[in-house]
Amino acid sequence: MTPPHRRGWRARCGRAGRRLSHSLKWRLVGLFLLLALATTITFIAGVHRMLDAAWDGYGRPLTTDYLDLLTAEIGTPPDTAKAEALTRKLPIRIRIDGPQVQWDSSPDSTRRGFAWRPDWADSEAHRFHVRTLADGHRITYLLAPPTHLVHTVSFGWATLGVLLLLTLAAWAYVRRLLRPLDDIREGAIRFGRGDFAHRIALRRDDELGELARQVNTMAGDIHGMLEAKRALLLAISHELRSPLTRARLNAELVEESDAREALLHDLAEMRDMVTDLLESERLASGHAALHAEPTDLNALVSDTVAAQFADRPIRLDPAPGLPALSLDRVRMKLLLRNLLDNALRHHDSAAGAVEASTRREGDRVVLAVRDHGPGVSPEQLARLTEPFHRADAARQRSTGGVGLGLHLCRLVAEAHGGTLRIANAEPGLRVEAVLPLPT
Repeated sequence: MTPPHRRGWRARCGRAGRRLSHSLKWRLVGLFLLLALATTITFIAGVHRMLDAAWDGYGRPLTTDYLDLLTAEIGTPPDTAKAEALTRKLPIRIRIDGPQVQWDSSPDSTRRGFAWRPDWADSEAHRFHVRTLADGHRITYLLAPPTHLVHTVSFGWATLGVLLLLTLAAWAYVRRLLRPLDDIREGAIRFGRGDFAHRIALRRDDELGELARQVNTMAGDIHGMLEAKRALLLAISHELRSPLTRARLNAELVEESDAREALLHDLAEMRDMVTDLLESERLASGHAALHAEPTDLNALVSDTVAAQFADRPIRLDPAPGLPALSLDRVRMKLLLRNLLDNALRHHDSAAGAVEASTRREGDRVVLAVRDHGPGVSPEQLARLTEPFHRADAARQRSTGGVGLGLHLCRLVAEAHGGTLRIANAEPGLRVEAVLPLPT
């Protein structure tokens, strides 16, 4: 079984790998490195092939003839004094093996890392530097150890450092080149949250700068359209209040009948819709719209249920010892009433009562309402708080509501600095208003 710390390390590595694989900057840097590596390998292979051809055509014949001249100068039998003079004059090493002479110009080369390799003398590829004399002696010529080895190693490390610096410079340039994409991404996130006052910084005049400019223009156009739609909706809602009030008064004067009750019900729904629309506009300004005061959430829940749902099957489960919260009592009653109305509308009475509970989660307090109805499909959960959205696509009158209740609940929770969570309770639906504790 894999230890937990190894699983955590693997998970972190996996997340880092996924981030790198989805990062355009790192992919471009990787492409640059691969291109540099491929270019280097191709260049080295080409130079190696060119040098091999030059060696076979020019170097080997000249070197072979020169070694013949050196061998003639050493003489037969080999004169070690002449051989030693040659090693002092030329950067070569000479080894003589034979029946009379056993001599090596660098007997300590093994300690310096340049060991004698007899297979060189026996290899066909290197036989050109071996000469066999008529008396049986064999003279082998090798290059002497370099006198500036330290400088050669330093040059190699310096070359590697330059390559790393070039890679770092390429990464910095790619990062600077793609900086507008980070700005556009941040702007898109803020536009998605409704912050249309934000504008993406225009850093350059190239294609990415033009893209940022176009996104800013698009955000401004979308904001204008949304504001126009919102203003029109609010104007219509406000203007409908007076004729709705007059229509309700006139309907009250009609003789009692099923048609009268249906008309009053429809007028009440229209009144509630107008009220909810105007309330959502007030809550659009967030916390500034609230009249908060220290409130006992458990008492508020029990008072609301007793005043408006006394004859309905609702079971309370308050958590003891909850601290007082800074709440707008009117808006919180609106939130609770909408949650309970929604739960009772879809509740299966045979499964028991609707549950309204409170509990504490760390530095937050949760107000939860659960029904035992059919629940909602997973793809519909995320859209339940959208205005005028209903999971019932047919909008049958029997289901009631116009699709603003949960939207208002979300606005009330967010205005208090909290959130609204919705999940299937299997069976039923659980809606939770998560509220922060006072600091």
